Amino acid sequence: MIDPRRLRILRAVADHRTVTAAASALYLTPSAVSQQLSALEQETGHTLLIRSGKGVRPTAAGEILLTHTHAVLAQLERAEAELAAYAGGAAGEVTVAAFATGIAEVVAPAMGVLAAGHPGIRIRVRDAEGDESLPLVLDGEADLAVAVEYRGAPGDDGLRLSRVPLYAEPFDAVLHRDHPLAASGRVALAELAGSDWIGPYPGNPCHDMVLLACELAGFQPRLVHSSDDFHAVVALAVAGAGVALVPRSALRGTVPQNVVVRPVSGPAATRRVFAAVRRGAEDHPLISPVLEALAKAAARIPAG
Repeated sequence: MIDPRRLRILRAVADHRTVTAAASALYLTPSAVSQQLSALEQETGHTLLIRSGKGVRPTAAGEILLTHTHAVLAQLERAEAELAAYAGGAAGEVTVAAFATGIAEVVAPAMGVLAAGHPGIRIRVRDAEGDESLPLVLDGEADLAVAVEYRGAPGDDGLRLSRVPLYAEPFDAVLHRDHPLAASGRVALAELAGSDWIGPYPGNPCHDMVLLACELAGFQPRLVHSSDDFHAVVALAVAGAGVALVPRSALRGTVPQNVVVRPVSGPAATRRVFAAVRRGAEDHPLISPVLEALAKAAARIPAG
């Protein structure tokens, strides 16, 4: 009989690619993780992981077992949700991992919705960039994520995560008021090809979105300044350090006098925001109301 606790460890190692990183995520020692993996290999009669140049990766047998692992762990989440519903568990804490703008746009307003309709549910907020929140949910460190679609998201998340779309927003061009295109009604990205750029660090989903938008416009942006804080990005634009693409909600009510914000003509970067929980947990009596509250908060976001 396969111990499902060992399946969680196998998945964590496959996600993090090293025993040490998986152990840290699971709050275990590396030796404990190694022992559990050895026991799992004995239970299955197969070698499940092999070492590679950058850590460890699943063998063919390991990949087969991981596919079943996703289904098994999702079913256990459903069992916990049904038991909680049976017990009438409408009181408790839900940890939500979200990026800063997502907290302001939907998480904080959702807390107000919950206070009125579900006063027994407490939200604990954890600030996490869009590429950090999904691993936190998969590792069990958060119950729910507010995240952004990005290249390099955890693989097979359709088997492991349930998603609820929240909102989509365009990126606008932020230019110093003395920029030659500042007087334009709309800005074509190709016209900014020769400018210095300000943008998020690699690894931030918005970094990929900016690069992709510029690639579609036919150029590689010259990223001179980097910050994951959009207030800092705008401040650098105020100083004339370069141009930037910034999600519209991050600009709402914060644009200083020395810059202008212009919509982008043609194909533009769009940030698609969604909520995600471990598959099977979406009907949990604590989590389901939070998802509903987030959706209500997202519906109130002003268009444009």
